[in-house]
Amino acid sequence: MITVRIHLDPVDAANAPLLIAPGSHRSKVAEAAIDATVRACGVSSCLAERGDVWAYATPILHASEPAMQPKRRRVLQLDHSAEDLPGGLEWLGV
Repeated sequence: MITVRIHLDPVDAANAPLLIAPGSHRSKVAEAAIDATVRACGVSSCLAERGDVWAYATPILHASEPAMQPKRRRVLQLDHSAEDLPGGLEWLGV
């Protein structure tokens, strides 16, 4: 599964950028192991300019902090999977 984000507005360090644990998508991470995985992988801030496009592995551990100086932060996000969802779940078509 992959996610593509198209930034309609810039995101700087004060406006709650996406934080990722690089490499955390390479294995399934149990909830109890999240803190240790983040310590092992480190944390990177994903800053963006208007028009930037990111593509990343959807299962990567990610979060964001509250914005210190909130501003408009619009993002168009597209998720794609080549496989069906498990357990009778279905994608919501747009």
